[in-house]
Amino acid sequence: MWPFICQFIEKLFRETIEPAVRGANNHLSTFSFTKIDIGHQPLRINGVKVYTENVDKRQIILDLQISFVGNCEIDLEIKRYFCRAGVKSIQIHGTMRVILEPLIGDMPLIGALSLFFLRKPLLEINWTGLTNLLDVPGLNGLSDTIILDIISNYLVLPNRITVPLVSEVQIAQLRFPIPKGVVRIHFIEAQDLEGKDTYLKGIVKGKSDPYGIIRVGNQIFQSKVIKENLNPKWNEVYEALVYEHPGQELEIELFDEDPDKDDFLGSLMIDLIEVEKERLLDEWFTLDEVSKGKLHLKLEWLTLMPTAENLDKVLTSIRADKDQANDGLSSALLILYLDSARNLPVSYVLMDTLSL
Repeated sequence: MWPFICQFIEKLFRETIEPAVRGANNHLSTFSFTKIDIGHQPLRINGVKVYTENVDKRQIILDLQISFVGNCEIDLEIKRYFCRAGVKSIQIHGTMRVILEPLIGDMPLIGALSLFFLRKPLLEINWTGLTNLLDVPGLNGLSDTIILDIISNYLVLPNRITVPLVSEVQIAQLRFPIPKGVVRIHFIEAQDLEGKDTYLKGIVKGKSDPYGIIRVGNQIFQSKVIKENLNPKWNEVYEALVYEHPGQELEIELFDEDPDKDDFLGSLMIDLIEVEKERLLDEWFTLDEVSKGKLHLKLEWLTLMPTAENLDKVLTSIRADKDQANDGLSSALLILYLDSARNLPVSYVLMDTLSL
């Protein structure tokens, strides 16, 4: 299948990614791929998990542990600035979710196929000519890391690739499903964090300037920085949409802010299916990947209701809680799907004639 998958990837690059890049910035209006060769080394599937509980009977959910290490040749150019760059090799490792839905009673038995990553995959790209690309006006504030984050997030839920296999399937409902719920994250405080700041060439151990990065899929939040404190209190709250469960997780990383490179203070990963079961979790969690440190979180699972019958009750409960965030909390969710447009005005480019 690999040669045909490569054909699909090339089509995706030219018909989806190239127009998206052109529209993202005026300076990139002449961006184009001049060559796309993904290489002969196929993607490996190292493991498959099939979900049999808490799933709709008209769908099959697979989680694929994928690994791709390929020597590819992708060339791109921005004609306006005579700039050329390319990619010599790509590595990508992560969990890709494949949803087969809806199941139907006629061949091919599956109405459509949806692909996406549950969380940001590990992505490494070996560039050629990246310095030339970053010299383009409007891009000089970017870096290799920022570009990788942009590409990775494009692959992560709620973004998804949906391929219809029959003509009758409602593709819009599959590409833009209603979220399963909302998780409200009270990012409260931490205790006994590691002191990363040192003085007198490391002889004197200092404190840290901790902050947190919270992720649910490609939704990313960053807390404020608490200066010189190993027991910081943030008392911040965030709300994130949950599109897939089981499978989606709440990811938190703590860092010490530094002028050069921020130091790692610990991480935490919580399965959102547990939050949904409990509805409310208010606990101290031990941080992973470090020798000490705890994080206090309060997590609420909010279910979406199709009518406004309970809206007054929800508004009352939000007003009654005095410890909420300063900017308030959500009481409802507006979902807007832009379907199509018609009879748009034609835009003309007027050019003055030059005579010699």
